[in-house]
Amino acid sequence: MPTNVPAAPEFGQPTPFGEIHPDTLALLAKRRSSSPQHLAAPAPSAEQLNDLLRLAARVPDHGKLFPWRFIVVQGEAKAALAERLEALAKERPDADKAGSVLFKLKTPPLAVLVVSRVVEGHIPAWEQQLSAGACCQTLVLAATAMGYGANWITDWYSYDPRATALLGIASNEQIAGVVLIGTPTEVPLERVRPDIEAITSVWKP
Repeated sequence: MPTNVPAAPEFGQPTPFGEIHPDTLALLAKRRSSSPQHLAAPAPSAEQLNDLLRLAARVPDHGKLFPWRFIVVQGEAKAALAERLEALAKERPDADKAGSVLFKLKTPPLAVLVVSRVVEGHIPAWEQQLSAGACCQTLVLAATAMGYGANWITDWYSYDPRATALLGIASNEQIAGVVLIGTPTEVPLERVRPDIEAITSVWKP
């Protein structure tokens, strides 16, 4: 399926600046995560997925470190992963709970794991990890803008060493997020939002 995502600018080409984008502001004002159990097929096409990842990779990356990578999980591979995670869940102290939350991974047709990888150098690890978080949020926003539903989760398998080994996560990497994407079968309702005045202060000398 074709997309309406513009091609990436050529290296050194001027990029738009100072323009007002009402549609983007409207999306940000109303963005809402879709529950994983309400994400069904179809998922983004291969072309759409490529565009989504390209957009996610445009986040601030701290001096071209690109301190993240993506793992795409879908179709039979996702079913196989869920089966292996079910086996690992049975061996955990919280076996029942660990097994029950796997529906979040099983139900949506597409999962994109955003993996934070810390690169040695002068940029603090924390800032590199924040960049991976920005990838997750941009991926959620881009999927929503494309007409899909999305949900950013982690879960026990993002931290369990046996699960991360299964996913090929290296010692200098962590799963920043599992972004679930699909076609929403139920319109999400607005939820409670923070009181901005209560969480904002103005520093004065």
